[in-house]
Formats: sequence, structure tokens, C-alpha cells
Amino acid sequence: MSHNTFGHLFRVTTFGESHGPQIGAVVDGVPPRIPLTESDIQADLDRRRPGQSRYTTQRQEPDRVRIVSGVFEDPETGEQVTTGTPIGLVIENVDQRSKDYGDIRNTYRPGHADYAYEAKYGIRDYRGGGRSSARETAMRVAAGAIARKVVPGLVVRGALVQIGPHTIDRNRFDWDEVARNPFFSPDAVAAETFAAYLDDIRKSGSSVGAVVEIVAEGVPVGLGAPLYGKLDADIAALLMSINAVKGVEIGAGFAAAALTGEENADEMRAGNAGAPAFLSNHAGGILGGISTGQPIVARFAVKPTSSILTQRRSVDRTGAEMDVMTKGRHDPCVGIRAVPVGEAMVACAIADHYLRHRGQVGQTPQWPQQDS
Repeated sequence: MSHNTFGHLFRVTTFGESHGPQIGAVVDGVPPRIPLTESDIQADLDRRRPGQSRYTTQRQEPDRVRIVSGVFEDPETGEQVTTGTPIGLVIENVDQRSKDYGDIRNTYRPGHADYAYEAKYGIRDYRGGGRSSARETAMRVAAGAIARKVVPGLVVRGALVQIGPHTIDRNRFDWDEVARNPFFSPDAVAAETFAAYLDDIRKSGSSVGAVVEIVAEGVPVGLGAPLYGKLDADIAALLMSINAVKGVEIGAGFAAAALTGEENADEMRAGNAGAPAFLSNHAGGILGGISTGQPIVARFAVKPTSSILTQRRSVDRTGAEMDVMTKGRHDPCVGIRAVPVGEAMVACAIADHYLRHRGQVGQTPQWPQQDS
């Protein structure tokens, strides 16, 4: 199986399966002498970790990361820093229940990649989805924590803005609220609605989808390229690579189709140090594939978890028709834990473009960042 690596200069390779002994990653291209410890990475992993509320899978994984290469003691400061060599990361799997999947080893689960995987490779790990499991995303979050340290001043935050048909009220959007509820919701009132709605979904044995919004601030002007190296294209590709993601938009996204040219164009006035001051941010911080210095805004839609406790029609490996019900421990809304994963993917894309830009044209313009 190829295609387990993404990025050009900031390059990430992940390995491992949901029910294997461990998962891991190799992060290459990180500049030397950047302070990095396991605790720097663990903080983000703890936000993604399963079993923290009744609204996520009850699989109990501590997700303790170990750095096994690529760091050493700085001879001048004594702190642990990157060496410029590949950074190896490992997380042990400790709470697998492979027996939960014994009944479906020869059955294709509706909504899962079972059939597609077997048709392509002729073999699949049926235990929890194997390589296609969202378990792999823990390593993406670890890589994202490193990416954040590569770009000076970069701040990447995510929030859940919709569960099923229920959306947040933008007038109540509060980043501080995100850490105060189990949904990463920026709207405290919406979080209460999400809780009641998801309780009903969970008790029925079903699942529901969600929309996640990612905002990156402190992004330098000039990252990206006009055609085949568009920053927004690479962000979209990495977000689409997350399990269960079925749609991505940048800035106004699909809503731009309902706007006029006057409404959609982000007008400008004179700003500071020669940089323009944008009067809006429908472009989501990217024009012509290149960052403008405004906040980068991306949203992605996550489909309902395919593993549900309702019998559904399917076929087995011989083509015989049958009904299947997926046992095990699953997220009633996988979009909740996708928030830190989305942050990581955006951070990785920006870090990669930051290094690519620096390699091609040198330092980025020192213009102050613009608010939308």
C-alpha cells in the first residue's frame, strides 16, 4: 500500500492499524533547534483522545506519545530541540477488542471501506477497519503539534459549528467556550442543544454528521502558488483525507454562489506599512492560491459514523445477501473528535508552504496580519 505520506518539505508518513500493537509517524523536514518535547505534542493528543464523554467512543486509549528520534539537547540552552533529522513518533494501542469484529470478518459493512479495500488489495484487516480506521488520525494530530512550532506566530483553532440539522448562532461565537464543553462548540447554548440531540441519537444506536470550522491566524502573506501549488487546494486535499470527510469549503465556500460580485469581492482600504486593510474575508484568507495575511477559514463536513447498532442490508465475500449489525465501541458523531484533526491538517499544510516559500523566495513580507 503506497500513499501514506503527505507534504513536500514538511513531510509526514504514518503507519499502523487500529488493532495493531502501535501506531506511529515519521515527520521529516523540520528545521533544527526548534524546542520540542513530548508534552508539547501530548496537549493536542489529549483533546482528540477517545472515551472522554458519553458522546464519543468508549475505547480507552491514553494516547501517550513517545518521541523516538529527531531531538537532542541544545548545547547552548540545555533544552530538548529538533536536530533537523526525521522525528519518529510512536503511540501504543492498549484497548483493542478485536473479538467485536469476528462476526463481520467476511461481511462488507455499508458505508465502510470494506468492499473497496478488498477489491483493490485482495486482503483487508477487518478489526476496526484496520488502516482505514480513524485511529490513525492520532498521528496526524501529533504531526500537527510539530507543524504549529515551525511557523512563528501561527495560531490554528477549530470548532464544531453544526451537528445534524442543528447549527451554532454566530452572534454567540466564543473561542473560549470551545474548551468548556465536550463538543468543541463555540456557542454555549448550541452545546446544550447538541447534547440533548446526540443523547437521543446515541440511545437509538444511530449516528449523525457534523460540520467543523478551522481558523488559522498569524499566517504570513505570500504562502502558496497560483496554479498547481495553491495553498487552499492543499488545505482542501488534507482535510478531505480525514476519515469520513465528504466536503470542504474555503471562506464563503458554497455560499459564494448566492452572492453578487459586489458582495463577494473583499474590498480594501489603506492599512499599515503599505499593506491593504481588507473590509471582509469571503476569500477565507487566500486569493489566487496565495495567502493574503487574513485569517484562513476552512470548513469540512463529516458524514455520520457508518458503524451503528441498526441492521442494514449487505452482502458477504461470496456475494450472498445478508443483514449486518456492527458491534463494538463507536462515536455517535465522529465529527466531534475531528476538530483537533482538522486543526492539525491545516497546520501541516501551512507549515509545508511556509518552508516551500522560504526555500524559493526567502523571507515573507513583514506586513502586519489583517483581521477580517
